Amino acid sequence: MKFIHVTDLHLVARGEMLWGNDPFARLDACLQDIAAYHQDAAFCFISGDLTERGEKQAYKALKHRLAGFPLKTVLMLGNHDTREHYFEVFQDAPADANGYAQQALDVGNRRFLFLDTVSEPFNAAGWYCQDRQAWLQERLASAPGDIYIAMHHPPFDINIKYMDRIKLEHHQAFAGLIAGNPKVRHLFFGHVHRVVFGSWRGVPYSALPALNHQVPLVGGSVKSPYSDEPPMYGVITLNEDQVLMHYDAFWDRKELPDPPRPRKT
Repeated sequence: MKFIHVTDLHLVARGEMLWGNDPFARLDACLQDIAAYHQDAAFCFISGDLTERGEKQAYKALKHRLAGFPLKTVLMLGNHDTREHYFEVFQDAPADANGYAQQALDVGNRRFLFLDTVSEPFNAAGWYCQDRQAWLQERLASAPGDIYIAMHHPPFDINIKYMDRIKLEHHQAFAGLIAGNPKVRHLFFGHVHRVVFGSWRGVPYSALPALNHQVPLVGGSVKSPYSDEPPMYGVITLNEDQVLMHYDAFWDRKELPDPPRPRKT
């Protein structure tokens, strides 16, 4: 099966620029590219920071665009989102018994868990309280087969000081829930605005660039807090013996001219 990962849209008011870029232009190009080349995907998920400031009009604009998008799309929340405004606009969005925007999706014998790591009260760092931990523990225990977890905040350092200060706060408790569970096959996250791959306590993980702006790998390598690097979406294929990932830099994909060919003598 195939599915799509997109993250960190940071949508603002229509016509407004953010860090010199137009978030809606990039979102529109991303959705159009996915629709053109990946309609065979089972679903798409967007791992948080749907908006920059949690404004209702930004959620309304996103809802309007997704109405014409051909793939089932799972929306997640990040630290730039407002849960109240999100549910006011996406009134049919799934929530757990405590009102958190997290859900389980079973596709065949695979279970996909989409977590809500937004802090209360607001904090840029992630939060995974006991109620949310209990929800996760139950869904892990009842999973019919392999488990794939998506969340906004990573539960570990990535050696970028700015991001490490705002990772998931309850990382030890979270590790206790998933580490050593042979069914947990992969962890997907957003938040860090970079391509990141690795393994944490035996669990493979990955992150991908945001759509609007990125976090420079080395602080001070650019004069601004954020950098303009290629946005990407992820195309993930699951086989019996493989998790295959491709990241497509759709915004920067350009044709090249044919090289000159030497004449035959």
